[in-house]
Amino acid sequence: MMEEKKSSSELQTPETREGNTAGIKVTKREYDLYGYIERVPLAGIRKVIAKKMLQSTQTAPQATHMDEADITDLFALREKENKILAKKGKKRTILPYVIIAIIASLKKHPSFNANFDDEKQELVIKKYYNLGIAVDTPQGLIVPVLKMAEKKNLQQIADEIVDLADKAKERKLDLAELRGGTFTLTNVGAIGGLFVTPILNYPEVAILATGRAYDKPVARNGQVEIRKVVPLSITFDHRVIDGAEAARFMNDLKGYLEDIDVLKGEIHEEAGIISPF
Repeated sequence: MMEEKKSSSELQTPETREGNTAGIKVTKREYDLYGYIERVPLAGIRKVIAKKMLQSTQTAPQATHMDEADITDLFALREKENKILAKKGKKRTILPYVIIAIIASLKKHPSFNANFDDEKQELVIKKYYNLGIAVDTPQGLIVPVLKMAEKKNLQQIADEIVDLADKAKERKLDLAELRGGTFTLTNVGAIGGLFVTPILNYPEVAILATGRAYDKPVARNGQVEIRKVVPLSITFDHRVIDGAEAARFMNDLKGYLEDIDVLKGEIHEEAGIISPF
């Protein structure tokens, strides 16, 4: 009869003793009634992530609103600008444009750019825009914060995103670069997938996930066209934001992404606003 369990020392192979199986650190290898099992303890960044995710889901009732934005024109603009940037050895993703659109939408919907104070039961609306940018690293998901994003132009945002992502992957971020976020953006489309249900970066009250941009047949003026669309998913704290407000936020965000002229924000300087481009 098969024993239920043997000691890990009896079962460890040389590969297991090295402590790395498919990139996962394994400390115990055993078997139950059906076959071998491996025990992987949470440690380091993964342990911190687990604690924060549990706090988020246990504290805030969360709902997710999903939609798609037609970024055909924006995609063409990005491609055109990349030809110019290539001469300087640079390349721009869609992400900086999305950030510009997010900031414009947050200004119309300030309750999304906020933290929730559980002790005082107050929504703390921030009058500045510090955007957390989720970065996938070998150690786990890290969210450095793009500070005062509303005061930066498109290229400054693009450069800082690259800098923060590189520092996150190289584990060179300091604590100040991980704090102070007011809203978080995660780009799951960089890896794959369309719609997701992101978990709030508590105590923030909203997080936006962008999916993989793809070609989609779309009816326009009675004709079927192939358009470039990007899936959008926004999770919000239902204690302070209703579904209808989430839909309005998404509609405004789509409006900025789909209309280049609106996104460029070509407003006269005397109005106190300078074009982000």
